[in-house]
Amino acid sequence: MSNFTLDNPAGVPSSPHKAFSNVAVVPLGERTLLMLAGQVAWGDDHQIVGVDDMRAQSRRVMELIGQVLAAYGATYKDVINLRTFLTDISRISEYGDVRAEFLDGLTPPTSTTVEVSSLFLPDALIEVEATAII
Repeated sequence: MSNFTLDNPAGVPSSPHKAFSNVAVVPLGERTLLMLAGQVAWGDDHQIVGVDDMRAQSRRVMELIGQVLAAYGATYKDVINLRTFLTDISRISEYGDVRAEFLDGLTPPTSTTVEVSSLFLPDALIEVEATAII
């Protein structure tokens, strides 16, 4: 028996091919670890929101992460790590500006940002994974 569950919270677009779950929920005694799958800027129709617009895609990604967190009573204050994949690192400041809006007033989590040649959806410019403890 595993001591974690995999879930796709209501209202958050999940994999169209059921290839992954949006979150792993791991009980840690009095706390719970949430490991969020990488989120891309897709809508409920699985189409990318904001094609070629890093700010729009960043905002959508951060909103989706917020929705997954909220499904477990968490917020960005509970996030301990963000892993960001950009298809063009020269656009990091556009992502950074949007990210700062969501982390305003919070101690920033640990993070890693890397450039990748592409993501699994051709028009995706950004993918972000998050880890939180509640």
